Amino acid sequence: MTFNYPNGQPYTGPQRPAKASLQSRASNRGMTLEGDINVANQYYRDIGRAVIHKKPTPVQIVKVHYPERAAAKITEAYFTQASTTDYNGIYLGRYIDFDAKETAHKQSFPLKNVHAHQVAHLRQIQTQQGLAVFIIRFTARQETFVIPATLLFQYWDNQETGRKSIPYDAFVTHGVRVTPGLQISTPYLDAIDQLLAKGEQNG
Repeated sequence: MTFNYPNGQPYTGPQRPAKASLQSRASNRGMTLEGDINVANQYYRDIGRAVIHKKPTPVQIVKVHYPERAAAKITEAYFTQASTTDYNGIYLGRYIDFDAKETAHKQSFPLKNVHAHQVAHLRQIQTQQGLAVFIIRFTARQETFVIPATLLFQYWDNQETGRKSIPYDAFVTHGVRVTPGLQISTPYLDAIDQLLAKGEQNG
């Protein structure tokens, strides 16, 4: 089955990871950030720490093939709307919503990698006292950070007259580096706990 964006380009997203054992999860290093987060989310659900899922994207079915009377195969479909953020769920009794991005830049994260509707969505989450964060991986450094959405808002609002990226130093100062764990390679909830303890998150 082929999924296409509204502009006709085919979608080639990563496959959903298979459920891994506690012993094997930490060995999945080298995966994409999304893959690492998916593995972490499965682990968190397994141990009852949080319930967080990747958001499904609504699609419109265009073509269906019926090889047999009782069987139907979708052969073409399109995304019907732009996605907001990648993940949402419940953590510490609160709604959590975040996006995950990777960059090959070493010294900054370009704001062009973020869309206006994603920023607007996270502002709404923050207004309702939800946990709104961003997870960024600097692939050249092999470092992953969790930052409060407020840091993103600050640079986003000033990009017309200021810089159009978030400097690496801002991640170090205002964010929390995700330290690889024994069970999973990207235990990002530990970093969120540190943000909350620092008072860098709303609430």
